[in-house]
Amino acid sequence: MTMYKLSGVTKDYQKGRDTVHALRGVDLVIEDRDWLSIQGPTGHGKSTLLQILGGLDRPTAGVVDFDGQDLAQMREVHLTQVRAQSIGFVFQTFNLIPTLSAQENVETALVPLRIHGHDRNARVLKALEDVGLGDRAKHLPSELSGGQQQRVALARALVKEPKVLLADEPTGNLDEDTRDEIMTLLEKFWLEYGLTVVVVTHDSVVAKRAQRIGTMRNGRLTLKSTGRRSASNAGTPVGPRTGVAKAAAAKLAEAKAAAEAAEAAAAAARAAAAAAEAEAADADSADLTDTSDVVDFSDR
Repeated sequence: MTMYKLSGVTKDYQKGRDTVHALRGVDLVIEDRDWLSIQGPTGHGKSTLLQILGGLDRPTAGVVDFDGQDLAQMREVHLTQVRAQSIGFVFQTFNLIPTLSAQENVETALVPLRIHGHDRNARVLKALEDVGLGDRAKHLPSELSGGQQQRVALARALVKEPKVLLADEPTGNLDEDTRDEIMTLLEKFWLEYGLTVVVVTHDSVVAKRAQRIGTMRNGRLTLKSTGRRSASNAGTPVGPRTGVAKAAAAKLAEAKAAAEAAEAAAAAARAAAAAAEAEAADADSADLTDTSDVVDFSDR
């Protein structure tokens, strides 16, 4: 399934009397569960492209088809809903609210979805556990290291169970060891949940984790493959993405189990009926061959 299809996308900015052509006729297809890295010199359109993929900006011209909907023509209210439900964002500077705890920062992603009470609390705590910060839920960002803050940001992006994760220099402020930890986490979630991932990065080590690497130069995009397999055929089972999907999958599993049990019971009933029929046939045969009750008229 195609997650993104961009056709002839351009983005122009006015800078004084000059027009800056940030994107020049970008054509791009990103399949569901793909991982694309985007590299290129500063100021050549990488972040602009990512913002358009995330519905944070609109193109000057062209089509931005996201899961069958054109983000370029979408009403702002609908676009906001799509961002809130389907797209997770991770930024270089973490973008955490300094006065909120780690738990509260992650909760902000669920507010637009109107998820409340126990469900919200459980999902937030699980998201923090998944990134290794279950014991830091009450800490403020200032009480966390850079790597821990980015883990909170990753939990915030994933707690709503999005279809797509967009990351703009997610390891740009981290040392190499912490970078590798964050990217290992990201890859784990990509494989387990079948995310579509797009990462803008200057770091070639990060870029090479993707299946494809796009290079932006002067607003134009060129692509090459890294030879990596997609999440859908990487050998790791992909779980349901959303709570609704998980509930549906559970119901389907229950229905299948019930059907299998019913089929087994029916087979047992058929076997019992066959056995009873065979026993009855044997009894009839025995009655026919038993002569103890037969009257002999030969002497009369």
